[in-house]
Amino acid sequence: MQVFDQVRDMQLQSLSWRAAGWRIAFVPTMGNLHEGHLDLVREAARRADQVVVSVFVNPLQFNDVADFQRYPRTLNDDLRQLSKLNVAAVFTPGEAAMYPEGRESVTRVEVPQLTDELEGAHRPGHFTGVATVVTKLFQAVLPDVALFGEKDYQQLLVVRKLVADLNLPLEIVGRPTRREPDGLAMSSRNRQLSADERRQATRLYATLQWVAEQVRAGQRHFAELEAGAWEQLVTAGFEPEYISIRSAADLRLPAGGEPLVVLGAARLGRVRLIDNLRI
Repeated sequence: MQVFDQVRDMQLQSLSWRAAGWRIAFVPTMGNLHEGHLDLVREAARRADQVVVSVFVNPLQFNDVADFQRYPRTLNDDLRQLSKLNVAAVFTPGEAAMYPEGRESVTRVEVPQLTDELEGAHRPGHFTGVATVVTKLFQAVLPDVALFGEKDYQQLLVVRKLVADLNLPLEIVGRPTRREPDGLAMSSRNRQLSADERRQATRLYATLQWVAEQVRAGQRHFAELEAGAWEQLVTAGFEPEYISIRSAADLRLPAGGEPLVVLGAARLGRVRLIDNLRI
């Protein structure tokens, strides 16, 4: 397993693989890897000849400086885990490699409309940071296919639209959210929960399940369901930011008859949790 920390070195390796006719799969991460990430890596190995994983904590997508500073960085452990899988290369650029003239002056990529609500409304600038870094990572790794987890559902749709709008020649694959045995969505942020908060955290997924059950039973007063879910989270000790039932295809407000997804974000102590559930 090779480790590259410079964009040009990563590009040269990928160009060599492409010249040999090999298919490249890419899994972008911010490190602190858990089983959800490793599932993406295993699926990547099934879809390509060479697998590249990136580890880069992207400052552009954090609207909270404190959140960026305390985001867990475990590169040595990440490399140890990846060395046991079918990974050809790990791309570990520093901020200077990704933003050589500084993050403030970098050309930015924006995906309008889809990024205005939900996560976009509560984390100003977040999706511009995501779209910018993903575009730069795609240009460094030059993959044929890239894999993302559905836990960050809105992010997955943003990346798909980005790739379509910019005519990028790669496939985007979403993988179902991996969960702990008690239902909590796997996330690097879970390690920041106290023992009591970790027990409480399962209520977010349970609340989304309740909403989904009500919709499947024929309830169509979505605003009432969202209000009921909000109350459940408050009672469970959360500070909700949003609970919303949307069209699964594009996150528009439901028009009737289309597949749906319920999405939620809430704070538990200093940890912000997000989750979603297809209906």
